[in-house]
Amino acid sequence: MTKAFVFLNGEFSDSKYFFNNLNIDSQHLYCADGGAKKALELGYIPNEVWGDFDSLDLESIELLKFKNVTLKKFNKDKDFTDGELLIAYVSSLNYDKIIIIGGFGGRIDHTLININLIFKYKNLIFINDTEELFLVSNKFNFKNNKNKIVSLIPFSDKVENLTLDGFLYPLNNHTLNRGDSTCLSNIIIENDAYISYSNGKLLGTISLD
Repeated sequence: MTKAFVFLNGEFSDSKYFFNNLNIDSQHLYCADGGAKKALELGYIPNEVWGDFDSLDLESIELLKFKNVTLKKFNKDKDFTDGELLIAYVSSLNYDKIIIIGGFGGRIDHTLININLIFKYKNLIFINDTEELFLVSNKFNFKNNKNKIVSLIPFSDKVENLTLDGFLYPLNNHTLNRGDSTCLSNIIIENDAYISYSNGKLLGTISLD
């Protein structure tokens, strides 16, 4: 399974264990603007850095150039965020998973736009040191995640025929409406747990501890 990492310019964990556990390969690390500064602080040399560089200091830029990192600079006045431009590019490289770090925190509008990119580009997973955020396909399986907390958030007016099997609170052909909190903080109780639905858009989170 091929895996890329994308560093955005949001909040980062202070835990060294968190990053060590991710096994980040710098050859598959891409940074949007200020995310490159975070990478350098953590000891990573990214493969590419994209952005208008308004969040990146000159010292970091010079170090990246010295390390022969590909820098792709954009005008500040553009139709897309630095993060989306980079994610669109990485998505075109056909990775099986694109792990996004630093996608939360800071301005709420940036966070909400980042979350919605899950529905626009394939294989995106947002992660921090406590949970993962991901797209739930209409047939979804959790393997060996017993006792983990899972929440399901509808991103369409309705998620129809939602069925949960292997959870503390199961459902059978349930209609989940936008804004419903029915599927908040469920718990996986089986080594194999399943989610299925017929129509709608569904976002999921799972605890990492």
